[in-house]
Amino acid sequence: MLYESLLLVGVWAALFFVPHLVIGVVWHLVAPPAVLAVHLILAFGLYFVWFWHRAGQTLAMQTWRLKLIDASTGATLTLPRAIARYALSWPSLLFFGAGVLWSVFDRERQFLHDRLAGTRIVQLPRG
Repeated sequence: MLYESLLLVGVWAALFFVPHLVIGVVWHLVAPPAVLAVHLILAFGLYFVWFWHRAGQTLAMQTWRLKLIDASTGATLTLPRAIARYALSWPSLLFFGAGVLWSVFDRERQFLHDRLAGTRIVQLPRG
């Protein structure tokens, strides 16, 4: 999670900070906080959904040999399923990490948003 957070700083800079900096400098405009929040959620969503749909792995997941798959078929996620997982992960994290804590009690160690979205994180073999 720490490694993913470091990568998200780059996503934040490229898709969020730089555009708002340019808008502020060129047009002297500052977006309302609600617009900034929605933009940030969409920017992070673009990163996660694209990687999950494309290969089932973000850059950090590749490092740790983790892959996100469809729980029923074992295939790479469809675009709607990747979007659903991303959308369901927000409440899971915002309620004090309750969806992550769920994995401690889940018999298969899956997060709540994975259960709800029909996805599963698997460990890939070495090599």
